[in-house]
Amino acid sequence: MVKYMDYLQGMDSIAVIIRLVIATICGSLIGWERIVRRHSAGIRTFSLVSLGSAVAAVLNIYLASSATADVSRIPAGVVSGIGFLGAGTIIVTGRNQIKGLTTAASLWVASCMGMAFGAGYLVVGFACFVLVMIANLVLMRVSQQIEESSRYVSIYIEVEENNGVKKLRKRFLEMGYNIVSMTKTKDKTLSGTDSALMIELDFNKKHSHQKLIDELNNLDFVSYVEEV
Repeated sequence: MVKYMDYLQGMDSIAVIIRLVIATICGSLIGWERIVRRHSAGIRTFSLVSLGSAVAAVLNIYLASSATADVSRIPAGVVSGIGFLGAGTIIVTGRNQIKGLTTAASLWVASCMGMAFGAGYLVVGFACFVLVMIANLVLMRVSQQIEESSRYVSIYIEVEENNGVKKLRKRFLEMGYNIVSMTKTKDKTLSGTDSALMIELDFNKKHSHQKLIDELNNLDFVSYVEEV
């Protein structure tokens, strides 16, 4: 096993090709997880980022061994370049929701993983791949569970224009919820006549966010509500 690892870490052409294939496959698997969740960057993007980074790392080693070269220049260029690519996946919606941060971070880490494979540091490359998958699959569920029962929640809600805001304030008071902020937005409502609000609430204790959404949906003066 050690013999094969030593061979794969070398600069033999076959060993380099195998490392590039490994980088491409691992990048594809990270992209598969993203595309399953319908995010902007998918299998092809992640596989190409990982492969390109691996090639850059191999090229860096080759140039360093064949000529006097700054061995940190190419990796530094890859890291900064991926930053621009990742920024393209981040969007801010009209309700100030930021989406794409996890995909952008995954792209950046995939580039580092590719460089580790390309440089022959296979243990670090595989460890990086496993940890990325754990973070995206396992930790995401843990994060969702924590967020779902936290004491703070932000909601977008559409209420009837006449006395809807007043009724909503009264209802929150009856529920025992503390209104941290309430802002009227200029969003176009579904009915065209309702008032659209962005509200931040403090439950004062852990509380199911879905339960709140269900309670608000059952109010006759509320036409639409979602957590943001």
